Amino acid sequence: MKKFAIEIKWAILFVVVQLIWMIGERVAGLHDENIEKHAIVTNFFAIVAIAVYVIALLDKRKNDFNGKINWIQGFISGLIITLGVTILTPLSQYLTVEVITPDYFQNMIEYTVENGLQTLEEAQEYFSLRSYMIQSLIFAPLMGIATSAIVAIFTRKK
Repeated sequence: MKKFAIEIKWAILFVVVQLIWMIGERVAGLHDENIEKHAIVTNFFAIVAIAVYVIALLDKRKNDFNGKINWIQGFISGLIITLGVTILTPLSQYLTVEVITPDYFQNMIEYTVENGLQTLEEAQEYFSLRSYMIQSLIFAPLMGIATSAIVAIFTRKK
């Protein structure tokens, strides 16, 4: 476990940052009065996510590899972070929709139906805790793998 302490720390920090972002979205009204802007603004979290991975791999390079890390070491470290984030994703989804913004699904259902984006049945199926958990369990590892591969290129050092 000690061998992966940095990755575990950064997986937890990633989820904490993600939850803080969700609080920010709610405070900004992106889950209710400014819901029409949510689909665009929420994508900016990708910048934050990449920054977390960069800082994590720099931390790994500095503390576990004496300032030197090759691509495969960085990539494997990123994959371990991704595994941690993926494991924690159902908890973060639950906290987001049950604690941070319990009206999010209902607001999104109303918005998409009122704007003719989906039928009521489609919206109810899509905007549900089950659906979001499934989506996040697919999306987290895919994005984490891609992010790890790319960030490892930029954080390697001989």
